Amino acid sequence: MKVTLRNKPMSKRKLRLYLDFWPAIANPNTGKDTRREFLDLYLFDRAQSPMEREHNKETKILADRIVSKRSLEISKDEYGFLEKKRDQDFIQYFTAMSDKRKVSDGNYGNWQSTLKYLKVFTKDNCRMSDLTLKFCEDFREHLLTTQSFKSKKAKLSQNAALSYFNKFKAALKEAYKDKLITENLNDRVDPIKQEETHREFLTNEEFQRLAITDCDNPLLKTAALLSVFTGLRWSDIKKLTWGEIQFSKAEGYYIRYTQKKTRGTETLPISDQAVKLLGTPGEQNEQIFKRLHYSAHFAILLGRWMLKAGISKKITFHNFRHTFATLQLSHGTDIYTVSKMLGHKDLKTTQVYAKIIDQKKREAADKIKLN
Repeated sequence: MKVTLRNKPMSKRKLRLYLDFWPAIANPNTGKDTRREFLDLYLFDRAQSPMEREHNKETKILADRIVSKRSLEISKDEYGFLEKKRDQDFIQYFTAMSDKRKVSDGNYGNWQSTLKYLKVFTKDNCRMSDLTLKFCEDFREHLLTTQSFKSKKAKLSQNAALSYFNKFKAALKEAYKDKLITENLNDRVDPIKQEETHREFLTNEEFQRLAITDCDNPLLKTAALLSVFTGLRWSDIKKLTWGEIQFSKAEGYYIRYTQKKTRGTETLPISDQAVKLLGTPGEQNEQIFKRLHYSAHFAILLGRWMLKAGISKKITFHNFRHTFATLQLSHGTDIYTVSKMLGHKDLKTTQVYAKIIDQKKREAADKIKLN
Protein backbone atom coordinates (compact mmCIF):
# COMPACT_ATOMS: atom_id res chain seq x y z
CA MET A 1 0.00 0.00 0.00
CA LYS A 2 1.39 3.37 -1.04
CA VAL A 3 0.19 6.79 0.20
CA THR A 4 1.31 9.74 -1.95
CA LEU A 5 0.77 13.45 -1.39
CA ARG A 6 -0.55 15.16 -4.52
CA ASN A 7 -2.21 18.46 -5.46
CA LYS A 8 -4.72 19.86 -7.93
CA PRO A 9 -5.27 23.47 -9.05
CA MET A 10 -7.77 25.69 -7.22
CA SER A 11 -8.71 29.28 -7.95
CA LYS A 12 -6.43 32.27 -7.30
CA ARG A 13 -3.04 30.52 -7.61
CA LYS A 14 -3.83 27.89 -4.99
CA LEU A 15 -3.18 24.14 -5.08
CA ARG A 16 -5.43 21.86 -3.04
CA LEU A 17 -3.65 18.95 -1.35
CA TYR A 18 -4.95 15.38 -1.30
CA LEU A 19 -3.73 11.86 -0.53
CA ASP A 20 -3.50 9.28 -3.31
CA PHE A 21 -3.89 5.66 -2.16
CA TRP A 22 -2.64 2.76 -4.28
CA PRO A 23 -4.31 0.32 -4.39
CA ALA A 24 -7.63 1.85 -3.37
CA ILE A 25 -8.79 1.55 0.24
CA ALA A 26 -12.25 1.29 1.77
CA ASN A 27 -13.61 4.67 2.85
CA PRO A 28 -14.22 4.36 6.62
CA ASN A 29 -17.51 6.33 6.28
CA THR A 30 -19.07 4.88 3.11
CA GLY A 31 -17.31 1.49 2.86
CA LYS A 32 -16.69 2.12 -0.84
CA ASP A 33 -13.23 1.87 -2.38
CA THR A 34 -11.52 5.21 -2.92
CA ARG A 35 -8.18 6.41 -4.25
CA ARG A 36 -8.32 9.94 -2.78
CA GLU A 37 -8.65 11.77 0.50
CA PHE A 38 -8.84 15.56 0.13
CA LEU A 39 -7.22 17.58 2.89
CA ASP A 40 -8.31 21.00 4.15
CA LEU A 41 -4.92 22.29 3.14
CA TYR A 42 -3.60 24.26 0.21
CA LEU A 43 -0.33 25.61 -1.17
CA PHE A 44 0.34 28.79 -3.09
CA ASP A 45 1.29 28.06 -6.69
CA ARG A 46 4.65 29.75 -7.39
CA ALA A 47 4.81 31.47 -3.99
CA GLN A 48 5.82 35.08 -4.44
CA SER A 49 5.97 36.74 -1.01
CA PRO A 50 7.83 35.64 2.16
CA MET A 51 4.45 35.06 3.81
CA GLU A 52 3.35 32.66 1.00
CA ARG A 53 6.66 30.80 1.11
CA GLU A 54 6.39 30.39 4.89
CA HIS A 55 2.80 29.18 4.52
CA ASN A 56 3.87 26.58 1.95
CA LYS A 57 6.69 25.38 4.19
CA GLU A 58 4.49 24.88 7.27
CA THR A 59 1.64 23.33 5.27
CA LYS A 60 4.00 20.84 3.61
CA ILE A 61 5.31 19.74 7.02
CA LEU A 62 1.74 19.22 8.26
CA ALA A 63 0.74 17.30 5.10
CA ASP A 64 3.78 14.99 5.40
CA ARG A 65 2.72 14.20 8.98
CA ILE A 66 -0.74 13.24 7.74
CA VAL A 67 0.84 10.95 5.10
CA SER A 68 2.85 9.21 7.83
CA LYS A 69 -0.25 8.92 10.04
CA ARG A 70 -2.34 7.36 7.24
CA SER A 71 0.48 4.93 6.37
CA LEU A 72 0.62 3.81 10.00
CA GLU A 73 -3.17 3.40 10.16
CA ILE A 74 -3.13 1.27 7.02
CA SER A 75 -0.29 -0.90 8.33
CA LYS A 76 -2.44 -1.56 11.44
CA ASP A 77 -5.33 -2.40 9.09
CA GLU A 78 -7.60 0.27 10.57
CA TYR A 79 -9.22 0.58 7.13
CA GLY A 80 -9.80 -3.17 6.79
CA PHE A 81 -7.67 -3.17 3.65
CA LEU A 82 -5.41 -6.10 4.58
CA GLU A 83 -8.35 -8.13 5.80
CA LYS A 84 -10.00 -7.60 2.43
CA LYS A 85 -6.84 -8.64 0.56
CA ARG A 86 -6.48 -11.80 2.64
CA ASP A 87 -9.97 -12.85 1.63
CA GLN A 88 -8.82 -13.15 -2.00
CA ASP A 89 -9.09 -16.45 -3.86
CA PHE A 90 -5.75 -18.29 -3.71
CA ILE A 91 -6.73 -20.55 -6.63
CA GLN A 92 -7.23 -17.50 -8.84
CA TYR A 93 -3.95 -16.04 -7.58
CA PHE A 94 -2.08 -19.27 -8.42
CA THR A 95 -3.81 -19.44 -11.82
CA ALA A 96 -2.61 -15.92 -12.62
CA MET A 97 0.96 -16.85 -11.62
CA SER A 98 0.76 -19.91 -13.87
CA ASP A 99 -0.62 -17.93 -16.83
CA LYS A 100 2.31 -15.50 -16.65
CA ARG A 101 4.60 -18.44 -17.44
CA LYS A 102 2.70 -19.59 -20.52
CA VAL A 103 5.02 -17.82 -22.94
CA SER A 104 8.20 -17.12 -20.98
CA ASP A 105 8.75 -20.21 -18.81
CA GLY A 106 9.48 -23.79 -19.85
CA ASN A 107 7.92 -24.92 -16.54
CA TYR A 108 4.42 -23.79 -17.54
CA GLY A 109 3.27 -27.42 -17.83
CA ASN A 110 4.37 -28.14 -14.27
CA TRP A 111 2.54 -25.06 -13.00
CA GLN A 112 -0.62 -26.25 -14.73
CA SER A 113 -0.23 -29.74 -13.25
CA THR A 114 0.26 -28.25 -9.78
CA LEU A 115 -2.93 -26.27 -10.26
CA LYS A 116 -4.87 -29.46 -11.05
CA TYR A 117 -3.71 -31.18 -7.84
CA LEU A 118 -4.35 -28.00 -5.85
CA LYS A 119 -7.92 -27.77 -7.15
CA VAL A 120 -8.60 -31.39 -6.24
CA PHE A 121 -7.13 -30.95 -2.75
CA THR A 122 -9.08 -27.75 -2.03
CA LYS A 123 -12.22 -28.74 -3.99
CA ASP A 124 -11.52 -25.54 -5.97
CA ASN A 125 -12.17 -23.39 -2.92
CA CYS A 126 -9.28 -21.75 -1.06
CA ARG A 127 -8.97 -18.23 0.33
CA MET A 128 -5.73 -16.57 1.37
CA SER A 129 -6.93 -16.78 4.97
CA ASP A 130 -7.09 -20.61 4.63
CA LEU A 131 -3.34 -20.83 4.12
CA THR A 132 -1.80 -22.06 7.35
CA LEU A 133 1.19 -24.25 8.18
CA LYS A 134 -1.16 -27.22 8.66
CA PHE A 135 -2.77 -26.55 5.26
CA CYS A 136 0.68 -26.61 3.61
CA GLU A 137 1.70 -29.81 5.41
CA ASP A 138 -1.58 -31.48 4.44
CA PHE A 139 -1.11 -30.51 0.78
CA ARG A 140 2.44 -31.89 0.86
CA GLU A 141 1.09 -35.18 2.23
CA HIS A 142 -1.61 -35.17 -0.45
CA LEU A 143 0.99 -34.91 -3.21
CA LEU A 144 3.03 -37.74 -1.68
CA THR A 145 0.08 -40.12 -1.48
CA THR A 146 -2.27 -39.18 -4.33
CA GLN A 147 -2.64 -40.99 -7.65
CA SER A 148 -1.10 -39.55 -10.78
CA PHE A 149 -3.43 -37.90 -13.28
CA LYS A 150 -1.37 -39.46 -16.07
CA SER A 151 -1.79 -43.01 -14.72
CA LYS A 152 -4.81 -43.69 -12.52
CA LYS A 153 -3.22 -46.90 -11.23
CA ALA A 154 0.11 -45.35 -10.25
CA LYS A 155 0.96 -43.08 -7.35
CA LEU A 156 2.43 -39.70 -8.16
CA SER A 157 6.21 -40.07 -8.09
CA GLN A 158 8.12 -38.39 -5.29
CA ASN A 159 10.13 -36.24 -7.70
CA ALA A 160 6.94 -35.10 -9.45
CA ALA A 161 5.46 -34.28 -6.05
CA LEU A 162 8.66 -32.35 -5.25
CA SER A 163 8.35 -30.33 -8.45
CA TYR A 164 4.68 -29.48 -7.86
CA PHE A 165 5.19 -28.64 -4.18
CA ASN A 166 8.01 -26.26 -5.13
CA LYS A 167 5.59 -24.39 -7.42
CA PHE A 168 3.12 -24.17 -4.53
CA LYS A 169 5.88 -22.85 -2.23
CA ALA A 170 6.84 -20.25 -4.85
CA ALA A 171 3.25 -19.00 -4.82
CA LEU A 172 3.32 -18.84 -1.00
CA LYS A 173 6.50 -16.77 -1.16
CA GLU A 174 4.93 -14.35 -3.63
CA ALA A 175 1.71 -14.09 -1.60
CA TYR A 176 3.71 -13.20 1.52
CA LYS A 177 5.66 -10.64 -0.47
CA ASP A 178 2.35 -9.13 -1.65
CA LYS A 179 1.16 -9.07 2.02
CA LEU A 180 -1.74 -11.39 1.19
CA ILE A 181 -0.74 -13.77 3.98
CA THR A 182 0.65 -12.79 7.36
CA GLU A 183 3.52 -15.27 7.72
CA ASN A 184 6.23 -16.61 5.43
CA LEU A 185 4.88 -20.15 5.06
CA ASN A 186 7.37 -20.91 2.30
CA ASP A 187 10.19 -20.85 4.85
CA ARG A 188 8.27 -22.65 7.57
CA VAL A 189 6.94 -25.70 5.71
CA ASP A 190 9.35 -28.62 5.19
CA PRO A 191 10.20 -29.36 1.53
CA ILE A 192 9.79 -32.71 -0.19
CA LYS A 193 13.11 -34.51 -0.50
CA GLN A 194 14.37 -35.47 -3.94
CA GLU A 195 14.43 -39.19 -4.65
CA GLU A 196 17.47 -40.44 -6.52
CA THR A 197 16.48 -42.13 -9.74
CA HIS A 198 18.33 -44.48 -12.05
CA ARG A 199 19.63 -42.54 -15.04
CA GLU A 200 20.32 -44.82 -17.95
CA PHE A 201 23.15 -43.95 -20.33
CA LEU A 202 25.27 -45.49 -23.06
CA THR A 203 28.85 -46.53 -22.50
CA ASN A 204 31.45 -45.26 -24.94
CA GLU A 205 31.50 -48.70 -26.64
CA GLU A 206 27.71 -48.68 -27.04
CA PHE A 207 27.79 -45.14 -28.41
CA GLN A 208 30.40 -46.16 -31.01
CA ARG A 209 28.25 -49.15 -32.07
CA LEU A 210 25.18 -46.96 -32.32
CA ALA A 211 27.00 -44.45 -34.52
CA ILE A 212 27.82 -47.09 -37.15
CA THR A 213 24.36 -48.72 -37.03
CA ASP A 214 21.70 -47.65 -39.53
CA CYS A 215 18.46 -46.18 -38.21
CA ASP A 216 15.13 -46.39 -40.07
CA ASN A 217 14.91 -42.62 -39.68
CA PRO A 218 18.30 -41.00 -40.49
CA LEU A 219 17.15 -37.63 -39.11
CA LEU A 220 16.40 -39.28 -35.75
CA LYS A 221 19.90 -40.77 -35.73
CA THR A 222 21.45 -37.36 -36.45
CA ALA A 223 19.46 -35.73 -33.64
CA ALA A 224 20.40 -38.46 -31.17
CA LEU A 225 24.11 -38.32 -31.98
CA LEU A 226 24.00 -34.50 -31.74
CA SER A 227 22.51 -34.83 -28.25
CA VAL A 228 25.41 -37.09 -27.19
CA PHE A 229 27.93 -34.66 -28.72
CA THR A 230 26.38 -31.57 -27.06
CA GLY A 231 24.11 -32.62 -24.19
CA LEU A 232 21.18 -30.71 -25.75
CA ARG A 233 17.64 -31.65 -24.70
CA TRP A 234 15.13 -32.80 -27.31
CA SER A 235 13.17 -29.52 -26.88
CA ASP A 236 16.28 -27.47 -27.76
CA ILE A 237 17.32 -29.74 -30.63
CA LYS A 238 13.82 -29.60 -32.12
CA LYS A 239 13.83 -25.79 -32.31
CA LEU A 240 17.49 -25.47 -33.33
CA THR A 241 18.01 -23.30 -36.43
CA TRP A 242 20.95 -23.07 -38.79
CA GLY A 243 21.50 -19.47 -37.72
CA GLU A 244 22.14 -20.57 -34.11
CA ILE A 245 25.21 -22.53 -35.24
CA GLN A 246 27.97 -19.95 -35.47
CA PHE A 247 31.72 -19.89 -36.07
CA SER A 248 34.64 -17.69 -35.09
CA LYS A 249 38.36 -18.16 -35.76
CA ALA A 250 39.13 -17.73 -32.07
CA GLU A 251 36.43 -20.00 -30.63
CA GLY A 252 35.60 -22.40 -33.47
CA TYR A 253 32.02 -23.66 -33.79
CA TYR A 254 29.44 -22.94 -31.10
CA ILE A 255 25.67 -22.85 -30.66
CA ARG A 256 24.09 -19.62 -29.41
CA TYR A 257 20.58 -20.47 -28.20
CA THR A 258 17.94 -19.99 -25.47
CA GLN A 259 17.02 -23.03 -23.40
CA LYS A 260 13.33 -23.80 -23.76
CA LYS A 261 13.09 -25.20 -20.21
CA THR A 262 14.93 -22.52 -18.22
CA ARG A 263 14.83 -19.61 -20.73
CA GLY A 264 18.55 -19.13 -20.07
CA THR A 265 20.67 -17.87 -22.96
CA GLU A 266 23.59 -20.22 -23.60
CA THR A 267 26.76 -20.33 -25.69
CA LEU A 268 27.68 -23.98 -26.24
CA PRO A 269 30.95 -24.97 -27.99
CA ILE A 270 30.57 -27.92 -30.39
CA SER A 271 33.11 -30.01 -32.25
CA ASP A 272 33.79 -29.92 -35.99
CA GLN A 273 32.62 -33.54 -36.12
CA ALA A 274 29.23 -32.59 -34.64
CA VAL A 275 28.80 -29.81 -37.21
CA LYS A 276 29.69 -32.12 -40.12
CA LEU A 277 27.09 -34.56 -38.82
CA LEU A 278 24.36 -32.02 -39.66
CA GLY A 279 25.19 -31.83 -43.35
CA THR A 280 24.73 -28.86 -45.71
CA PRO A 281 23.46 -25.72 -43.93
CA GLY A 282 20.07 -24.27 -44.86
CA GLU A 283 18.54 -20.81 -44.40
CA GLN A 284 19.40 -18.91 -41.20
CA ASN A 285 15.86 -19.16 -39.74
CA GLU A 286 15.22 -22.71 -40.94
CA GLN A 287 14.83 -25.40 -38.27
CA ILE A 288 17.35 -28.20 -38.76
CA PHE A 289 15.01 -30.92 -37.48
CA LYS A 290 11.65 -29.48 -38.56
CA ARG A 291 10.59 -32.81 -40.14
CA LEU A 292 11.26 -34.77 -36.95
CA HIS A 293 8.35 -35.15 -34.51
CA TYR A 294 8.24 -36.81 -31.08
CA SER A 295 5.54 -39.47 -31.03
CA ALA A 296 4.84 -43.10 -30.14
CA HIS A 297 6.30 -44.07 -33.52
CA PHE A 298 9.40 -42.04 -32.64
CA ALA A 299 9.91 -44.27 -29.57
CA ILE A 300 9.41 -47.44 -31.64
CA LEU A 301 12.06 -46.33 -34.15
CA LEU A 302 14.43 -45.56 -31.29
CA GLY A 303 13.90 -49.02 -29.79
CA ARG A 304 14.53 -50.76 -33.13
CA TRP A 305 17.73 -48.81 -33.61
CA MET A 306 18.98 -49.88 -30.17
CA LEU A 307 18.26 -53.54 -30.89
CA LYS A 308 20.08 -53.33 -34.24
CA ALA A 309 23.13 -52.00 -32.39
CA GLY A 310 22.93 -54.86 -29.87
CA ILE A 311 21.89 -52.56 -26.99
CA SER A 312 19.30 -54.06 -24.64
CA LYS A 313 18.94 -50.99 -22.39
CA LYS A 314 15.66 -49.10 -22.37
CA ILE A 315 16.78 -45.82 -23.92
CA THR A 316 14.70 -42.67 -24.33
CA PHE A 317 15.89 -39.57 -26.16
CA HIS A 318 16.69 -37.85 -22.86
CA ASN A 319 19.17 -40.64 -22.07
CA PHE A 320 21.44 -39.25 -24.80
CA ARG A 321 21.81 -36.12 -22.65
CA HIS A 322 22.67 -38.39 -19.70
CA THR A 323 25.21 -40.12 -21.93
CA PHE A 324 26.88 -36.79 -22.76
CA ALA A 325 27.24 -35.90 -19.07
CA THR A 326 28.47 -39.33 -18.03
CA LEU A 327 31.01 -39.68 -20.85
CA GLN A 328 32.36 -36.17 -20.26
CA LEU A 329 32.96 -36.89 -16.56
CA SER A 330 34.42 -40.34 -17.24
CA HIS A 331 36.87 -38.75 -19.70
CA GLY A 332 38.09 -36.33 -17.04
CA THR A 333 36.10 -33.15 -17.72
CA ASP A 334 35.57 -31.32 -14.44
CA ILE A 335 32.02 -31.23 -13.06
CA TYR A 336 31.79 -27.42 -13.17
CA THR A 337 32.45 -27.40 -16.93
CA VAL A 338 29.96 -30.20 -17.53
CA SER A 339 27.37 -28.32 -15.47
CA LYS A 340 27.86 -25.18 -17.58
CA MET A 341 27.63 -27.15 -20.83
CA LEU A 342 24.39 -28.77 -19.69
CA GLY A 343 23.01 -25.34 -18.81
CA HIS A 344 22.32 -26.31 -15.19
CA LYS A 345 21.66 -23.40 -12.83
CA ASP A 346 22.75 -25.40 -9.78
CA LEU A 347 25.84 -27.60 -9.53
CA LYS A 348 23.84 -30.01 -7.35
CA THR A 349 21.81 -30.98 -10.42
CA THR A 350 24.98 -32.18 -12.13
CA GLN A 351 26.37 -34.05 -9.12
CA VAL A 352 24.04 -36.99 -9.73
CA TYR A 353 26.22 -37.87 -12.74
CA ALA A 354 29.33 -37.81 -10.58
CA LYS A 355 27.70 -40.45 -8.37
CA ILE A 356 27.19 -42.64 -11.44
CA ILE A 357 30.91 -42.38 -12.26
CA ASP A 358 31.87 -43.24 -8.66
CA GLN A 359 29.67 -46.33 -8.86
CA LYS A 360 31.35 -47.41 -12.09
CA LYS A 361 34.76 -47.00 -10.45
CA ARG A 362 33.61 -49.20 -7.58
CA GLU A 363 32.39 -51.87 -10.01
CA ALA A 364 35.75 -51.74 -11.85
CA ALA A 365 37.71 -52.06 -8.60
CA ASP A 366 35.70 -55.12 -7.55
CA LYS A 367 36.57 -56.98 -10.77
CA ILE A 368 40.10 -57.77 -9.57
CA LYS A 369 39.93 -60.62 -7.05
CA LEU A 370 42.09 -63.39 -5.68
CA ASN A 371 40.88 -66.94 -6.17
